[in-house]
Amino acid sequence: MKKETLTLAAVGDIHCKKDSQGTIQPIFAGLKDTADVLLLCGDLCDLGLPEEASILVREITSVVKIPILAVLGNHDVESGAQAEVTKILTGSGITVLDGDAIELFGVGFAGVKGFCGGFGRRMLEPWGEEIIKRYVREAVDESLKLESALARLRTPQRVALLHYSPIEATVEGEPKEIYPFLGSSRLEDPLNRYDVAVAFHGHVHRGALEGRTRAGVPVYNVAMPLLRRSFPDQPPLRFITIPTEPDSSRASALPPKPFTNAESTKSAVA
Repeated sequence: MKKETLTLAAVGDIHCKKDSQGTIQPIFAGLKDTADVLLLCGDLCDLGLPEEASILVREITSVVKIPILAVLGNHDVESGAQAEVTKILTGSGITVLDGDAIELFGVGFAGVKGFCGGFGRRMLEPWGEEIIKRYVREAVDESLKLESALARLRTPQRVALLHYSPIEATVEGEPKEIYPFLGSSRLEDPLNRYDVAVAFHGHVHRGALEGRTRAGVPVYNVAMPLLRRSFPDQPPLRFITIPTEPDSSRASALPPKPFTNAESTKSAVA
């Protein structure tokens, strides 16, 4: 069923632990009445353990009855059990995107974990030692996966879901020494090339809430620790409403509305 607008609820960095039972469910209670799709931006588990993933899905799916899309984060692969973690998530009805694309309500969604490497002119280049070349290759491969997923979508509007940041603006506030480990500008190019309506990422716990790509694509940092500090009186979720058909201009980022944390954004015509 296609809608005129679609409200997205997004959060990353839940970091579910073995003792998190009972602490996550209240965050998502009542979501059915406020959002159409829930987006989970990686680091869903703390150590990437199957036990953590099982607790997470019980907590979320017991109260969330809308479609849920997710990408994995670096913590989700920490224990090398990401295949089992993914199986637990998908077995509960959560769609995990890893270079994949899906259409919901007439809007296209593409997602990858992403990788690091830095931003702009300071971005790490594949030169010198072989290990550096492999490091950069990982960032390039994640960017290509995102581009391929976006290219498969034929919807008027596209939404991108990542863990690592695609722009420097949303990592500002973190120590500059760790910028290269928080994201990569290589993830930005596909967003601009396919005129993405909005992009979400996590991973950056002390960065900025939002920024824009060089082409003006709105990018939201939805790391839960950042949302908790920014909206202490609300559940740590970011609500963004987009039209399902492109408008002639992108809306400016709006200040949070009291108690709803809801915003809207529009995409330019390609």
